[in-house]
Amino acid sequence: MIDIKVPTVGESISEVTLLKWTKKDGDYVDRDEVIAELESEKATFEVNAEKAGTIKTAAKEGDTLKIGDLLATIDETAAKQEKAEAKAAPAPTPAPSSNGNAQPAAKATTPQPAASPAESSVKASPVASAIIADKKVDTASIKPSGAGGKIMKDDVLAALSNPGRTPGAAMFSRDEKHEKMSNLRKTISRRLVEAKNSTAMLTTFNEVDMKPIMDLRTKYKEAFNKKHGVNLGFMSFFTKAACYALQEWPSVNAYIDGDELIYHNYCDISIAVSAPRGLVVPVIRNAESLSMAEIEKKVVELATKARDSKLTIEEMTGGTFTITNGGVFGSLMSTPIINIPQSAILGMHKIQERPIAINGQVVIRPMMYLALSYDHRIIDGRESVSFLVRVKELLENPELLLFGKDPVKTLLEL
Repeated sequence: MIDIKVPTVGESISEVTLLKWTKKDGDYVDRDEVIAELESEKATFEVNAEKAGTIKTAAKEGDTLKIGDLLATIDETAAKQEKAEAKAAPAPTPAPSSNGNAQPAAKATTPQPAASPAESSVKASPVASAIIADKKVDTASIKPSGAGGKIMKDDVLAALSNPGRTPGAAMFSRDEKHEKMSNLRKTISRRLVEAKNSTAMLTTFNEVDMKPIMDLRTKYKEAFNKKHGVNLGFMSFFTKAACYALQEWPSVNAYIDGDELIYHNYCDISIAVSAPRGLVVPVIRNAESLSMAEIEKKVVELATKARDSKLTIEEMTGGTFTITNGGVFGSLMSTPIINIPQSAILGMHKIQERPIAINGQVVIRPMMYLALSYDHRIIDGRESVSFLVRVKELLENPELLLFGKDPVKTLLEL
């Protein structure tokens, strides 16, 4: 017998939750095959079989286990039964019919494997899927408008703004649902309260005209995708702009450690991602040194891992500054909360056409409100406002993202 125990997943983590068994009691498992999924306060991870054999579980789904607790045992002396089952049964001999002619044997029906969760789930766009998971929207209440019955973002938002009664549901129901808080949700709750209680948090606002970036994306999106194999999104522009501004205003990229201020000469940008089990903030390391395509690829990689609960603790550890996009859920303006121990967070919001005055003329432009929440203990008002104004300038003049300065002034060394 081989004991499978809860592994050590981090220095500060003492317990985990058993999310689900991927194998059942009595199942034969191969060596290194995944047998269970565990959730710590920081991430979800898999447990593999150390030896091949028959598994016997020692805990139930939903149980809270200590590091080192017995998870399962494996009987490595058990014979693998799948070989016998894999042998095809001999084809039945054709039975003669009443007229003496042999009848063809009926085709053996092979059980078809059940559809995977991805195949059996409702079709939805990535943004729509994120909102459905975050808001726990019943897909039966959503009327899809996309091709082939695909649920789009606006369909989910419409369902949220017009919550109709589900057909067949009882009216005036007073049922309650009790659900155990996951370790990840407990950690999120603790950190949010800690951020509010331990920082002198303020928020400053500005707005940015998104037309230059939108025009640029329309012009180059096909060539960009063909060249780099990834879509040209907004996050790469905001990440680039934030990196330039962070290097000009280093206190926004710093944090307090006891009686010291820790400044960073690099930009590790955390991106807030709404995952099925809660908000996570994976990190793009040294974002200041990455190209637009490299940033976009990293965003897609981290967001996909977050949705599939495959992020590692290392991918969510650290970060010197955070960017969050509430606009994908329709938020017009908000005050994002600091991701401690960082000192600031930039909030993106919904792009909305609004009338604005340009050179004395009223024009309609796609505008976005920006919000910078910051710790006033380390960042002064001048620095926070100047940082946000610099981000606005870079976004409204995307050509500045190449050097961080005006190309002509750079040429003339002005």
